[in-house]
Amino acid sequence: MAASAAPPCVRISCSTPSPTALRRPRRRRVASARCSLAAAPGLRAPAELVDSILSKVKGTDRGVLLPEEGHQEVADVAQQLGKYCIDEPVKSPLIFGDWDVVYCSVPTSPGGIYRTPLGRLVFKTDDMVQVVEAPDVVRNKVSFSIFGLDGAVSLKGKLNVLDSKWIQVIFEPPELKVGPLGFQYGGESEVKLEITYVDEKIRLGKGSRGSLFVFLRQD
Repeated sequence: MAASAAPPCVRISCSTPSPTALRRPRRRRVASARCSLAAAPGLRAPAELVDSILSKVKGTDRGVLLPEEGHQEVADVAQQLGKYCIDEPVKSPLIFGDWDVVYCSVPTSPGGIYRTPLGRLVFKTDDMVQVVEAPDVVRNKVSFSIFGLDGAVSLKGKLNVLDSKWIQVIFEPPELKVGPLGFQYGGESEVKLEITYVDEKIRLGKGSRGSLFVFLRQD
């Protein structure tokens, strides 16, 4: 009888752990996962990043009024957006359309002498637009006013695809128009631009010399 009583004692001592012991590890794992998700970088959605970069460049005269730390903030958001860039953006129809130039890290890159400190004093910039037409036409236009007259400098160029992200544009001599007068001057020019992000709303570009551009699609 003593021998037959031993097994029940063994079974009782090997019973399942208490509910408290089972619950504690699960609560710790969930809490740890939540903390890691909240702290992990790069989890901001593209739409949130797009709104962020547009808010940072708004009201800055296309970047002219931004301090150095402001330019760095724009660059940081642009770098994060670059992680969401589609494959081979140069082949996407998203690149075509009418785009407002809302930011450039180097003021003279999109407007030349018209965007230098002296140029901005004389030529009050109204609009800066880039039109990309299928299959390979690029038109840049800077509209301004001077001494009460409306004016514009326009460039027409041919787009060449260099690789999956880089394009080259060879522009004809610029055309200057002030009031009723207009004429061409200078010679051809060339730019190379990497498309680092594009969607239905914005396009980001980086020039061969490191200039960062933010383009906003016109409605």
